[in-house]
Parts: sequence; structure tokens; C-alpha cells
Amino acid sequence: MSTYVITLKNCAFFARHGVLPEENRLGQRFFVDAEMEVEAGDVLSTDLVEHTVDYGVAFSLIEKVVTGRQRKLIEALAMDIARALCDTFPQIVRTAITLRKPSAPVQGVLDYAEVRVEHRP
Repeated sequence: MSTYVITLKNCAFFARHGVLPEENRLGQRFFVDAEMEVEAGDVLSTDLVEHTVDYGVAFSLIEKVVTGRQRKLIEALAMDIARALCDTFPQIVRTAITLRKPSAPVQGVLDYAEVRVEHRP
């Protein structure tokens, strides 16, 4: 089986996820990297978008998950994104989602909190 990888980097969304009430009320930016390992099939020779993962559709799906139902944990949010991508595109054999939360409510200085989940359908 041949595969190839499609990666969407640093997709930015405003949403209201977190444990603290302030996070759910005020909201913040979240950044998503989606790495999708795709079974090649015949797409590399047919050159047809309908045989692959349309990354415009994938981006819209990620946006819908991130801006939809509130979650307390970014781990759960990342897994929901991974599952939604695999459910929508059956040719995905593995997805890895990295989710960054730059305004993590911690006492101290940091660029962001980050989680990475991998999912195989």
C-alpha cells in the first residue's frame, strides 16, 4: 500500500474551550496542525481531487469542530477533530492533530500549551 501525507499547518480559530469559566465566556484563539496519512489508491496517477482529501473541505471540517461544541480539554478537542476527519475521508489511514492554546491559564510565561493526538480508523 502506498501512502502520502497532507498537512494543514497553523489553522487559526476563535473558540471557547477550557476548564475555567472565564475561558468559556471570553474565548481565545486555537491553532491546529492536521497531518493526514492517505492511502494513495490511484490518485497519484489520475490527478483527480475527488480521489483524495480535499484540504478545503478538511479545513472547513476542522473549523466546524473547533468552533462547535465546547470542550474542557484540548486533548478531547484534538481527538474529535481526528475522528471527524477519518469519518469524512475513508482514505485516511492515520491522522495526527496538534492543537495549540496560546492563552493557557497558567501562572508563568509560555508561548502556548500544546497537545498531539494520533488516530487510526
